[in-house]
Amino acid sequence: MNDSSKQKKRVVIAGGGTAGWMAAAAFTRLLGKEVDVTLVESSDIGTVGVGEATIPTLVFFHKLLKINEQEFMAATNATFKLGINFENWKDVDQAYFHAFGVTGKDCWAAGFQHFWLRGLKEGLATDFGDYCLERQSAQANKFAHLPKNGLNYAFHMDATKYALFLRNLAEKEGLIRIDAKIAEVTLAEDSGFIESLVLDNGQILEGDIFIDCTGFKGLLIEKALHTGYEDWSHWLPCDSAVAVQTESVSTPVPYTRSIAREAGWQWRIPLQNRVGNGLVFCSNYLSDDDAISTLQANIEGQPLTQPRIIRFRAGRRRKQWNKNCLALGLASGFLEPLESTSIHLIQQGIVRFLRMFPVDGIVEEDVTEFNRQADFDIEHIRDFIILHYHVTNRTDSPFWRHCRQMEIPDSLSHRVELFKKTARVFREGSELFDDSWQQVMIGQGLMPDSYHPIVDTMSRQELEALLNGISQSISRTVDKLPPHQDYIARYCS
Repeated sequence: MNDSSKQKKRVVIAGGGTAGWMAAAAFTRLLGKEVDVTLVESSDIGTVGVGEATIPTLVFFHKLLKINEQEFMAATNATFKLGINFENWKDVDQAYFHAFGVTGKDCWAAGFQHFWLRGLKEGLATDFGDYCLERQSAQANKFAHLPKNGLNYAFHMDATKYALFLRNLAEKEGLIRIDAKIAEVTLAEDSGFIESLVLDNGQILEGDIFIDCTGFKGLLIEKALHTGYEDWSHWLPCDSAVAVQTESVSTPVPYTRSIAREAGWQWRIPLQNRVGNGLVFCSNYLSDDDAISTLQANIEGQPLTQPRIIRFRAGRRRKQWNKNCLALGLASGFLEPLESTSIHLIQQGIVRFLRMFPVDGIVEEDVTEFNRQADFDIEHIRDFIILHYHVTNRTDSPFWRHCRQMEIPDSLSHRVELFKKTARVFREGSELFDDSWQQVMIGQGLMPDSYHPIVDTMSRQELEALLNGISQSISRTVDKLPPHQDYIARYCS
């Protein structure tokens, strides 16, 4: 790859926003002088810009790109995130916490939930989340970097400022940015590959590889290559969102709030300088006006922006990599932001593509394998999000009755029934979520009928000592942590 006789690959990124600039920073920083990277975006076209909550995999992405975390946080007004507090999901006025960490301690034969279930039966155990360090730290509003990644965390951040931060990194590495609109996509007659983009300023932008970051429109992957879209709205019925930013009225907490409403759910994301708010809803059950009214009635602080409506359709492109085009972000598909997975899927697509980078031309087997892995990732995340809606005790509105009664994918049905009957959860391959499954299933009210018999080899006293030892160790650690706000102030100064 360092052979000077080889011509540099010309990578053209269509569209900016979070997806475009994540790709730009990764290509320029990780492939260095092996590629020429050009990004075209129009200042006249806005971005969705509401992907402001993330999951811990972004920490890995930043380390891969050698991004200084303190500089990133200062530039994006970021706060730390230890999980999500789900309110009204199991039922109205009930809440549970999905933390990023591992709950309790597993043994070779059974996960911690089996020991906890027996403890609950015998009156020895407290809430499931009491045995998770990240949950207890979040609820105490505390945070610190611990040795050996002892506290799993992610970020809340300003998505627009994040794109600007990445743009600065990419441009320092030699990226060329063109401010223009794409007027036409030119295809090769023999192969059907994309040859060039014709811009509205008359410029023709040729390339070897094209990255489609043009949002829901999918100008390259769909309008030019007609890849097709698989609609999942029968499983994920929410199709709209309204977003607004507000002033901060209290210190930021290290978690996202997800508050279920009559026909959807509300997010509350605390940054250093403001709060991001939004309502994801199903237009079959709630009008735009009522959605705006619902959100405005449930925000704190003065609004900094006007409410804006965003439309979407849950699903995915039938291929994320088609010919010489890779779709990222909204161009590749969309799963609603309930578990903050949008940015994760962008970075997964980028890293996977870099691992299979077509140095000597596109190999069809690489394309097939890439799309197989991408399908695996998004289908497992899809099932995890559907779980929140389907397993609920809520019957107070037509929307929630629909969610309880709707058919679900066989893959999810198997997971739910396996957990209900045996308390077992198995992680398949490289899927994203692990401990999260039992946290959410228990939080949503799904309690198993039995537990693994190995638990009964312990005496009552041994089980009590195990449970108390875990919770007391966590409490001691949390007591030593500084307040979240104090830690940010020192860390980002």
